[in-house]
Amino acid sequence: MVIVVNLDVMLAKRKMRSKQLAESLGITEQNVSLLKSGKVKGVRFETLDKICEILDCQPGDILEYRQDPAPSQDSQD
Repeated sequence: MVIVVNLDVMLAKRKMRSKQLAESLGITEQNVSLLKSGKVKGVRFETLDKICEILDCQPGDILEYRQDPAPSQDSQD
């Protein structure tokens, strides 16, 4: 299972910079950067709610589920 964070896409669609979002959320730009890169283990619903409110979007616009690719089966004889 892979969860992809599309926050950068939504920011671009709304013509908003990470700095503006950080200020609106009351968090650091570094934390927004970590969210954008998907390097966080989780996000609070409260934070997700604020992001969706600010960007006028749905959680599914920001978070996307992708299945892991099937492992390749190399035949070893």
